[in-house]
Amino acid sequence: MSTLIKTAEEIDKMRVAGRLAADVLTMIGEYVKVGVSTETLNQICHDYIVNVQGAIPAPLNYRGFPKSICTSVNQVICHGIPSDKKILKDGDIINVDVTVIKDGYHGDTSKMFFVGQPSILAQRLVRVTQECLYKSLALVRPGCTLGDIGAVIQQHAQANRYSVVREYCGHGIGKVFHEEPQILHYGKAGEGMALQAGMTFTIEPMINAGSHHTKLLPDEWTVVTKDHKLSAQWEHTILVTDTGVEILTARPEEDFTFLTERAA
Repeated sequence: MSTLIKTAEEIDKMRVAGRLAADVLTMIGEYVKVGVSTETLNQICHDYIVNVQGAIPAPLNYRGFPKSICTSVNQVICHGIPSDKKILKDGDIINVDVTVIKDGYHGDTSKMFFVGQPSILAQRLVRVTQECLYKSLALVRPGCTLGDIGAVIQQHAQANRYSVVREYCGHGIGKVFHEEPQILHYGKAGEGMALQAGMTFTIEPMINAGSHHTKLLPDEWTVVTKDHKLSAQWEHTILVTDTGVEILTARPEEDFTFLTERAA
């Protein structure tokens, strides 16, 4: 299946959507604290996206998903549904996954947050998962293969005695929420499609503290670790440029000097 190469006009719209999605994660941080429900986080993000940004929360009613963001706490891997019954407690880790639509184009990103004081295990899992994402970003350039991306994530996770979720992956993105290609977070270097300038897609490794096996809950959305151990995820929407990568959902607190150093 052919991959969509974005035009300059489309890329400009992707930059706007990506920046807005990143801004939502920056905004919501101060509200992620002990005693707050995940539904409250959902309502705050929804109001910000709709009323401040003049954008659309892509998850809302997408294939029946009932909320505007995903909130995945502790052993929830992805697609956690915000609820007024889910109250954040001290030591929780939570992934907030945001996708906005602006002028018809999508920006998709997620971030891990700590609630109160997390355990050393939780801190390490979250850090290593972010490192998996950053190591894959450092490889992105024309000619890099999808297998290269998956391999570096898998190797770093397994070197730290973690496992990579296999049933869920990154994806092409643009006017459509989920386009080709699928971006697996495991694989063999040198295999798979070679990247081309103008491609836009997400990398969003889901790393488990225990086994990689997953379980889908009866709500048909929430995915949890089968062994009930912690899971973490970080996600960015990126553009393959002529010389490397542009991170369309970059946030101010992130340090991407490793990309500049690579190019030097």
